[in-house]
Amino acid sequence: MKISSAAPADVNTTSNATGIVERIRAELPRFSPAERRVADVVLRDPLDVIHRSVSELAADADTSPATVVRLCASVGLRGYQELKITLASESIPGERRVLGDVAPGDTVADITHKVMDGTARAVETASRAVDTAALERIARLLLGARRVVFGAVGTSAPLALDTAYRFVTVGIDASFAPDVHTQHVTARMLGAGDVFFAISHTGSTFETLATARAATAAGATTVALTSFSRSPLTELADVTVVAGSAETNYRVEAMASRIVHLAVLDALFVVLSQLGPTSESRLALTEDVLIEHRI
Repeated sequence: MKISSAAPADVNTTSNATGIVERIRAELPRFSPAERRVADVVLRDPLDVIHRSVSELAADADTSPATVVRLCASVGLRGYQELKITLASESIPGERRVLGDVAPGDTVADITHKVMDGTARAVETASRAVDTAALERIARLLLGARRVVFGAVGTSAPLALDTAYRFVTVGIDASFAPDVHTQHVTARMLGAGDVFFAISHTGSTFETLATARAATAAGATTVALTSFSRSPLTELADVTVVAGSAETNYRVEAMASRIVHLAVLDALFVVLSQLGPTSESRLALTEDVLIEHRI
């Protein structure tokens, strides 16, 4: 979709959003034509940008993600994620960003029920939307892989660590190194017959993208789990499963998105357990070992 850059777009935002929006408006004359198209999309509906990945915004502006990042840098931001966070902080009351549907007077019981109900809705929505054909394709790639290396940082890292361990219990040679430098080096040592498994909520985390590119350059197959259908990671991966959450729109580190991803990874583990030729005997060995660690 191509957007004209002939004139500034109308702003659809609250009266509080005067900081970054006005800064972008003020810089319009010195933007390149491509950056101007990005600016027009942002100015037209700043709140809508909070819901979009960098690739989605770039597509709407008929340009590249790199242009979006350049525009962010030109107005003093460190990247697209900071643009989204700044737009949210200037446009949405702080308590709404943190609490969502929770009201200031809610009791502990109210808060607990609302948060858990919201998470349940997120998982239910994801279960209807997830591409099960892609999930099955990933499962078969994993079962046929010589080895599997995970790449993830931040709050996605614990999911990668847990999943790598669980894959080992069904006979898959899987590993995850929490250190990003180790991830990068390990990915570069992969080759044909290996699988690199990236987990990233935004699909635009610099370290995970760099590691995925290294794995691809080495000849490995790259698969991904992310929350956005358009992102630098989905453009890079050979196979992607997208599972997002509406709760992720405002919070910097959204918990529901991780729970959705964990549920998808759990489903993948069960698929592997069913399809793997030696999974039953491997699980039996795991259970036998675990007995020694429990009273």
